[in-house]
Amino acid sequence: MPANATAGSTLPDEEIHRIIMEREQECLQLEAMNSTPPPGPYCRLTFDGWSCWPNTPAGATAYVPCPNFITGFDASLRAHKYCELNGTWFRHPESGQVWSNYTTCVNLKDLSWQQGINGLYEAGYAISLIALLLSLGILTYFRSLRCARITLHMNLFASFAVNNALWLVWYRCIVANTDLLLNNGMTCRLLHIVLHYFLLTNYAWMLCEGFYLHTLLVSAFTSEQKLVKWLMILGWPVPAIIVTIYACLRATSNDLTDTEQCWINEGNYMNVLVYPVCVSTLLNVLFLFNIVRVLLMKLRAGPSIGTQPSRSMRQAFRATLLLVPLLGLHYLVIPFRPPKNHPWEHFYEVLSAITASFQGLCVAILFCFCNGEVIAQFKRKWEGSAFLRNRANSCTATTVSFIRSTAGPMSGEETV
Repeated sequence: MPANATAGSTLPDEEIHRIIMEREQECLQLEAMNSTPPPGPYCRLTFDGWSCWPNTPAGATAYVPCPNFITGFDASLRAHKYCELNGTWFRHPESGQVWSNYTTCVNLKDLSWQQGINGLYEAGYAISLIALLLSLGILTYFRSLRCARITLHMNLFASFAVNNALWLVWYRCIVANTDLLLNNGMTCRLLHIVLHYFLLTNYAWMLCEGFYLHTLLVSAFTSEQKLVKWLMILGWPVPAIIVTIYACLRATSNDLTDTEQCWINEGNYMNVLVYPVCVSTLLNVLFLFNIVRVLLMKLRAGPSIGTQPSRSMRQAFRATLLLVPLLGLHYLVIPFRPPKNHPWEHFYEVLSAITASFQGLCVAILFCFCNGEVIAQFKRKWEGSAFLRNRANSCTATTVSFIRSTAGPMSGEETV
């Protein structure tokens, strides 16, 4: 699932207030323990509302870790506070108030990187959305393509298209809007629920595609129409039931991390969504292995006696590559996120963004734009249009010749 890519914490206001109160109490206890003042002029221990600053000699700078409960702050960085030569804390020249410098708590390089990753997600979702809408338009226009397999493809395309559109709204309107997160309105929470419903339908329809292909290969006497009707139930209503359970659990939770911040935090009930996704992906793995096994058996036992095993392997491998984007098996790699600041972290984030956001484009290309039946329909359409144009030109030429032959040459024309 795509990350929200927001730095720092998005804790509820009540939780932040509790943390600040605990820090203030710890600072007061530290002040009581340090009853002996250091020699020479110094700035006294103080609590600025976020951090506790220790006794600091005049002319020195105190450093403390950046608070991890402030949105946008990197807890691995440090804030600083300068003690003047006269033993007073530095005051900001504009406000005249005692000032702590937290500007260094924002990791500008990491922020720029995360914004780039978010941009990659948005670009991928936008391009995929356009490709999916074109695919749906093409498959809807050519009615002769209608069959059980194309029906499954169209449902998968529709699920991806809506999900991609919702992710674009989420990144543009929710993730980048801190005020909206803090207000925690009903609209953004409803968007969270609808977004995750269509995300589940993506996995459900990928499972439907895998089950359909597996059933056709393994069972030769299956009614495709009945199979599609059952898969419709799996593709749309089942995810709705799962998301409803998830939403009810989260809405009635007593934990503020579940109910605040537009539910942008994972909360305590995300596994209600994660477990079905894992089951779906693992089932598709089993389907894929068995599909490849059956394909190899049929290729080796096929009519082409001279077919070598190596060629069979290549054909099975090509089929596997075509099935991977359709069945969503690349998601098996995504859960293994490297730790923070790991050398592979940036590579993982780019890979995750590309595979998640461009999957719709990949599926649209493989199963619509490069589909032999679709290409054949376009050729027939083009040849039919060319034939009509040629016939129209022929009729026009014949009509002109007839008029000239009966009416004689027009004014200004030469006769031959």
